[in-house]
Amino acid sequence: MKKFYIRKVLDGLTAASSSSSSSTTQPGTPKENDVVQETLQSEHFQLCKTVRHGFPYQPSSMAFDPVQKILAVGTQTGALRLFGRAGVECYCQHESGAAVIQLQFLINEGALVSALADDSIHLWNLRQKIPAILHSLKFNRERITYCHLPFQSKWLYIGTERGNIHIVNVESFTLSGYVIMWNKAIELSTKTHPGPVVHISDNPMDEGKLLIGFECGVVVMWDLKCKKADYRYNYDEAIHSAAWHHEGKQFVCSHSDGTLTTWNIRAPAKAAQIITPHGKQPKDGKKPEPCKPILKVEYKTTRAGDPFMVLSGGLSYDTVGRRACLTVMHGKSTTVLEMDYPIVDFLTLCETPYPSDFQEPYAVVVLLEKDLVVIDLGQIGYPIFENPYPLTIHESPVTCCEYFADCPAELIPALYSVGSRQKRQGYSKKEWPISGGNWGQGTQSYPEIIITGHADGSIKFWDASALMLQVLYKLKTAKVFERTRGKEEKPSTDIVEEDPFAIQTLSWCPESRMLCVAGVSAHVIVYRFSKQEITTEVVQLLEVRMQGEFSDGDSPDPGGEQTPTLPTPGASSSPQEGELPTQPSTGSNSSDGPRDNIPCLQVRSSPLKQSPGYQVELVIQLVWVSGEPPQPITSLAINSSYGLVVFGNSSGLAVVDYLQKTLLLNMGTSDLYSPSDPYQRQPRSPRKQRQPSGALSDSNDGANPSEDRCKSPTSAKMSRKISSSHEPRPDQDAKDNSFTRSRSSSVTSIERESREAISSFHFCESFPRKNDSLASPCLLVGTTQGSVMMVALSMPPGGDQRLQQPVGISSCGTMASLKGGIMTMALLDAAGALLPPSYEPWYDANASDEEKEKSRRRRPATPPSSQEGQDSQFAVLCSEKQAKVLAMPSQTRLYKHNITESSFVLRADVVQMAGSNCIACFCANGHIMTLSLPSLRPLLDMNYLPLTDMRIARTFCFSNLGQALYLTSSTEIQRITYSQETCDNLQEMLSELFTPVETPEAPNRGFFKGLFGGGAQSLDREDLFGETAAGKASRSLAQHIPGPGGMEGMKGAASGVVGDLARARIALDERGQKLGELDERTAAMMASADSFSKHAHDMMLKYKDKKWYQL
Repeated sequence: MKKFYIRKVLDGLTAASSSSSSSTTQPGTPKENDVVQETLQSEHFQLCKTVRHGFPYQPSSMAFDPVQKILAVGTQTGALRLFGRAGVECYCQHESGAAVIQLQFLINEGALVSALADDSIHLWNLRQKIPAILHSLKFNRERITYCHLPFQSKWLYIGTERGNIHIVNVESFTLSGYVIMWNKAIELSTKTHPGPVVHISDNPMDEGKLLIGFECGVVVMWDLKCKKADYRYNYDEAIHSAAWHHEGKQFVCSHSDGTLTTWNIRAPAKAAQIITPHGKQPKDGKKPEPCKPILKVEYKTTRAGDPFMVLSGGLSYDTVGRRACLTVMHGKSTTVLEMDYPIVDFLTLCETPYPSDFQEPYAVVVLLEKDLVVIDLGQIGYPIFENPYPLTIHESPVTCCEYFADCPAELIPALYSVGSRQKRQGYSKKEWPISGGNWGQGTQSYPEIIITGHADGSIKFWDASALMLQVLYKLKTAKVFERTRGKEEKPSTDIVEEDPFAIQTLSWCPESRMLCVAGVSAHVIVYRFSKQEITTEVVQLLEVRMQGEFSDGDSPDPGGEQTPTLPTPGASSSPQEGELPTQPSTGSNSSDGPRDNIPCLQVRSSPLKQSPGYQVELVIQLVWVSGEPPQPITSLAINSSYGLVVFGNSSGLAVVDYLQKTLLLNMGTSDLYSPSDPYQRQPRSPRKQRQPSGALSDSNDGANPSEDRCKSPTSAKMSRKISSSHEPRPDQDAKDNSFTRSRSSSVTSIERESREAISSFHFCESFPRKNDSLASPCLLVGTTQGSVMMVALSMPPGGDQRLQQPVGISSCGTMASLKGGIMTMALLDAAGALLPPSYEPWYDANASDEEKEKSRRRRPATPPSSQEGQDSQFAVLCSEKQAKVLAMPSQTRLYKHNITESSFVLRADVVQMAGSNCIACFCANGHIMTLSLPSLRPLLDMNYLPLTDMRIARTFCFSNLGQALYLTSSTEIQRITYSQETCDNLQEMLSELFTPVETPEAPNRGFFKGLFGGGAQSLDREDLFGETAAGKASRSLAQHIPGPGGMEGMKGAASGVVGDLARARIALDERGQKLGELDERTAAMMASADSFSKHAHDMMLKYKDKKWYQL
């Protein structure tokens, strides 16, 4: 596990004594910190990973314990993911990061052996909640190609690239002196090397006979006792896998030409049967045409009917472009099951762990490159089981992510009820077969919701409570728009070539259930939650023309962006609700003139059937301006109490009243600064050519880097995310992974200045102007240049008047200026408690009027009054570089803290923690920091995660109660905690993988088999492979590395019988190890004594007959 360097800040350090922090109190201003008792200390904080959800990234191998019913998946990056019943998941990592090439369970022992591409094998202890490595063995001279561990055996067979087989004792992880050399296994007359070992298995009926498959096509039946080859089976095509019939008289091999050969063990001269499952059979009796290799075959028998043969690959070469298939052959029927992704591995699940019994297969687990499928073999048509794991995070690449801990309790049931209607039909009716383990017994039971936005325009709501993850509801935002036509008819107004519906950012109010999303095609959609199904005849549409800067050669357009700050709808707003057009009336898109007033997407004109759940309230689209596409939306906020949605980009900001469906404000960023403002920027230069970045892309997997918080104002990089389709695409890797924030850029200061965009919003009840004594609705606006502006909102009375009277808006100028772009803003009351934005409780807009009235009670706004000359609020402002706390309404700076000098903040949130509040920050240099409020004392600073790609920057988010998450790969969410309490309780909260289960009884041999023989022949492997019989292996062949999971690892094991047994076993292992060392020392002393005795005897003989004077 990665070791973190932790630097906790002593509580005694005051802000004034730190070089990077200063605390000042202006004369005449009361010392607010005298009133606020800060309870958070550094002891409340600790950082650790909790759980990882999602599909294992780049899977490479798989194993199943048929008694414990646990599935293990290894990946190309050295990760191990273990799955049991729904909610039982575990993640661990090999330190080397080498690919896991094979996994083998010690069945019903609570242990797992992993073989890695760096030629090491590891023994994992699964009897503890966080698995640990007990032993490792690193091969120095040979490459590992195949492993086999027989059921209830402690001797592991390891095949190598040289064709040799070594044997490892899995209890002590030592090599046996017994080695099967390749030149002894093959015929002496063979002149060529047989290639690597590709298969090892023992005869189900005779453990003394080992089947060894070499890549070249030679299969050898090796007699372990006699140390010789009994039979050799030759075929002229390379072997990929082999499988036994349970009676041990036949085995099947799969080959590189798409054939299956069946061999009788006593007839090595010729295969009993050769079939090509997918080959076309010629009429003249010739060999069928070769097919693609059959990569794996499994042969499983049933008592009642025909055996099953399951295989992957083997399709004919003329099926170009066909998807990967799994073939199930049962009797005379052959079923081909198409998969969505290439097959990595598959396993047939059987009723018995004993290879010598009828296997009775009931399911096939198929591991695909991006999915896990389980097929029911017991039902006609082979339906799949409904997967209970959250493996569909990557169904479409994740483009944004938000995390809400401690949500309203009724939210999860409400989302589940509407989401349950979206489930597919046709699944198997049986229980999910991977059903091992037990859930954790955690005490933290608050509701948690994760929302993910995706490249195809979908939004998924996930229940993340109690360290689990389950999809609740899926919303498809693309349904609002007309479907894209063929490429030849593709509309030229698109500003992204692919994924035009991708979600860029979202704003959600859990209390009112209002949702607002912004997409990459410069569109904003407002959704309202309803339990009733409705059909919307005409989708409400509002088009906004945002022209924040003049294009080359353009004159200012007084009707464009300079909308008056009065509540009169500007020239770019649409008429009232009854006359809302669905398409622009004055748009021009002719080939001879520039595109103007054209939206990027076309809203559907046909009626829209809206199922229960989130339903479209309003669509807002930015339009092209004089041939220039609209700028991407960089920030977004919605407030249900005011009925407003606000969004901004590099052109300015727009405020929309979604109740009246009108545009209230459309203002350029420069116009937000009042004329007398000391922070006012210089006049803009004409805009240069837009920076190209092609379609949204990710340096690793094609996900869309679309969060504004990934940008820094001091660099041109990452400041543009959408471009015209005709512009060239730059080197994406260089763009996505560059985080240098040097000011020695070739971009001039004027150009940098011209890119000032809106970076954050915060609705609040505060004091718009310095001398105000009564708080009123406000909007805080933060920019990428570090300015914080206050906008005053004048709300009409509630009820019917709210829908008839306009909302008044006026800019109050700049409140503060910080280094770097503004990341987050919040308000605290005089006691230091968080003042959340006001909201309207949820009500169903489609319900009957009586039900509406019962539920629709606006949360009364209780604005704090301020005595003349006395401050009653704290404004918390955090940018990419620093944090400030201001007293309100005087706007006096009370505290300031420089968060980072050399890096910049990627994500900052004001969060609730242990009954108090703090600022949590994640920096590009990998540091996670927390600051107390309001005094900005550093409480935690840990170098956790160096930023390796844009995905982490785009998806990292903090939540309340010490929770945070990010996408660690394109398919996986990593959850972490920065709470000491959660770290302390983590053992209880995690699920258990191992549960005590009786091993099934061995199959009954029957009277006649017992009398005349013919049952399974056992073998005392200890006599063959032990040190007494086989001697010691060469020390240079492999190096033994004791793992960290010895007695320390066992501390986390479950208490009771299982824990005691596990501890006893470890103690015995350690005792055995010490006895072994003692034995070695004793042997060395005996050898030394023998040597001394021999020398003494030789001396005695030499001088025995000599006289004293001859000496």
